[in-house]
Formats: sequence, C-alpha cells, structure tokens
Amino acid sequence: MMEQVKKYLSDILQAIKLIEDFTSNTFDYNDFDKDKKTQSAVERQLSIIGEAANKIDKNNPSFNLQNTRKIVGFRNRLIHYYDSMDSSIIWAILKIHIPLLKNEILKKM
Repeated sequence: MMEQVKKYLSDILQAIKLIEDFTSNTFDYNDFDKDKKTQSAVERQLSIIGEAANKIDKNNPSFNLQNTRKIVGFRNRLIHYYDSMDSSIIWAILKIHIPLLKNEILKKM
C-alpha cells in the first residue's frame, strides 16, 4: 500500500475517532438534533472523510474503498448544500455507515 494512501486512511480513522468522541454522550437522534455544536463538529469530520476518500480515489484509483463515490458525493453535498442538510441523514450515517467504514479500513491496514 502506498504511503499516501496510508496517510489518507489514517486521516479517515482519526476523523472517525473524533466523531466517536464527539458523540459519546449522544444517545439518540433527539439529543443529536438539539446539539448544534456536536452537529457542526461531526459535519467537519465527515467532510474530512469525504476529502480523504476523494484523494485516495484520485491518486490511487486501483485502491478499492467501498462506496467511495457516495462518500465523496455526500462530502460535496455537505459543503455546497450545507443549508439543506438534514440532521437525520447525518445521524443515519453515524449509526450505520461510519462503523462499516471503520471496519473496512482497519481490515485494509
């Protein structure tokens, strides 16, 4: 595995760790929806995950990270259409997709 890819995978894992830290006392969607500070922090880390996935795809297209296009697409939506972002979508990503992404990366490293 190229060093550059390892760096981006590490960036993704670091962002996931921060998301886990930020949401460690957030037990349900209602808590998350009310906490704008946590939402903002999580959104920042999700944008980092999307940017790192994009860089992996552009610099090493043969590296297979599942759902890269969806991750990058979500990052673009988060950045460019921030005013129409629904916190329930972000909550679903946190609960369903982030753990899967973390496991996939840990297996590849």
